[in-house]
Parts: sequence; C-alpha cells; structure tokens
Amino acid sequence: MTRILRYLAASSVLIFACPAPFSLALAASSPSAGDMARETHLAVNRLQQWYDPKSGLWKQTGWWNSANVLTVLIDFSRVTGTTEYDGVIARTYAANVKSGFINDYYDDEGWWALAWIDAYDLTGKRPYLNTAASIFGDMTGGWDQTCGGGLWWSRKRRYKNAVANELFFSVAAHLANRTGNVSERNNYLDWAVREWTWFRHVGMMEHDHLISDGLNAQCGDNHGRKWSYNQGVILGGLAELSRQPGQRGLLRYASRIADAAIHGLTDQNGILHDACEPRCGSDGTQFKGIFMRNLAVLYRQRHRVAWKRFIFRNADSILAHDQAADHSFGVIWSGPPAAADPSAQSSALDALVAAIQIEHEGGTR
Repeated sequence: MTRILRYLAASSVLIFACPAPFSLALAASSPSAGDMARETHLAVNRLQQWYDPKSGLWKQTGWWNSANVLTVLIDFSRVTGTTEYDGVIARTYAANVKSGFINDYYDDEGWWALAWIDAYDLTGKRPYLNTAASIFGDMTGGWDQTCGGGLWWSRKRRYKNAVANELFFSVAAHLANRTGNVSERNNYLDWAVREWTWFRHVGMMEHDHLISDGLNAQCGDNHGRKWSYNQGVILGGLAELSRQPGQRGLLRYASRIADAAIHGLTDQNGILHDACEPRCGSDGTQFKGIFMRNLAVLYRQRHRVAWKRFIFRNADSILAHDQAADHSFGVIWSGPPAAADPSAQSSALDALVAAIQIEHEGGTR
C-alpha cells in the first residue's frame, strides 16, 4: 500500500531486522499436516478476538486490511472444510454492503472485490459475486489514457501504481471465469487483456523481474520499493487469466516473477521479508501473506518443487519462531515474536493456510 511511503520517506535504511537464527533442525521437527491445521485453527481463533460484530470488521487494523483478513478466513474455511466462520462472512457483508465497498481508493475496492469473489467460491451465494462485479464497474472509472492507460491509485488521480492495476487485472480475470453471460465474459476479458498489455509494457516490471511501486510524474518507473505484495497480486491474476483458452503462456511471466521474489526478498535461510521490518506501520504488515496466498494459487497451476518448499519453510518458521504463547504472530516470520495485530496475524495465517492447502492436495514435503 503506497501510504506506507509516508513512513519510509523518513528513512532510507533497508531493514532485514537481524532475524533470529534459523533452526537447522526445523525440517526434522516440522509439524504434520494435522498438527499444522490444529495450530492454524488456534491462530484463527486468536484472530477472531479482534473481530467486531457490530462493524463487521477487525479492530486495530484498516479498511483494506479487513478485506484481506476476511479472505484468509474464507481460505481457511475452504481448505479445512469448516463452516464455523460462515456467520462472520455473512455479518461482514451485511454490516458494510450499503457502502457498496466503494471508497476513494481503487486498490481498496479491488481487495474487497477479490474477497467477495472468494466468498462466492466458498458459499455459492450470488450476492457476493454481484457485489464484486459492481465494485469492478466502479473501478473501471479509474482508467484513463494518462501514461497510455492504466488505473489511478485514487480518485484524486495523482499516482498510477502497481497494486491498483494488478488488482484491477486480477478482479477482471476472476470475474471472466465466473460469469455465465458471454457478453459479460468478453467485457471482463477485454479489460484483463488491456490491463496486462499496458502493465507489461509501462515499465514497472524491471529487468530483475520484480515489480516496483509505481510510475513517476513523467510516466516512467519510479523505482519504488519492491514490496512482496506487488509480486504476489500479479501472480494470482496471471494464474486466473491463464485458465482462458490460449492464455497458458502467461504462466511463464508469473513463474519469473515468483522466482525473482523468492530469490530477492528472502534472507539467507529462505524466509520472506519486506524492507519495512520491523516497523511496517498499518499497511506493510499485510504484504507478505498476500504474496504467499497468490504463490499458492500459482502453484496449483504449475507445481514447482521450489515453490512448495518455500511455502513450507516459511510456514514452519512462523510456527517455530514467530508464535507467541497466545497463538499470535508478529511481522517478522523468522522471529522473535512481536506485538501482534489482525494485519500481521492474518498475513502469517495466509502462509499457514497456503501450506495446509498444498498438503491437502497431496503436496508432500
């Protein structure tokens, strides 16, 4: 989330936070699939201690973060088969649907659109999908020909960045794969292809295959920080669009980005970090889980052993080094545990859910 730059502007230090030594015995003591599911369930229940039924949101975190918290709750429900949290999903929707999940930031809207698509996939309830489609319709108003195309970050139209455009692309691809109306499908596909074509050529994807934060005033790459979530959202969008006829080749782009992130954003032990650690404000605490969630989506399309091992390694490290006695997690997955909030908690849970998903689908360690 670009708002984190307000904090980082005051510091040019790249922090990888002196992580606690990685246990060389970790692989030998890694939890079984059942153990990891139980540990994750306890951590989900800890997450729910922040839930406010009145607002349908999670306390101590932001609007866009709550969309991601909801998403990990949905994904956990799917991979474990539990219906325990169906009422939370319904309550979050009912408490906030009057707003249409529309605000001044197109990226915020994109997070909610993906959350409701996820809820539709879990429950089959059509209003969730209709809401996502309505959000996408509003997002299209953020596109213009400044810089040759692309979506603005906000309605103020001062910045075109990676995450808003990646989300727009991913929502379009997801909707195209879920509508039964041919005209609607073609419309979503047109937007997805238009967005990807612009994004691929505008310059935010650099020579190292990592994606920078956005464009400068001259419509060139601003060489902004290469956040983990900017490498993640695009993976989910590309994996989704690759399901359309003739689009399988998109997985090559996704694979390059995934490999580059695993190589460039990890410590010597293969644990994922963002440059803001350990002080990531209210936004950066969310980023890494988004990458892990989308890497797991890509893994389902292209089963690469290196990605599976990376997901397991990070999930194991979270449980071994970043878990407090109350089953809460901090922002640094290599530990030690630090103060938790719903954002950091749900981000770590994204990694754990990704590992459970792979194990449930037969991805042995």
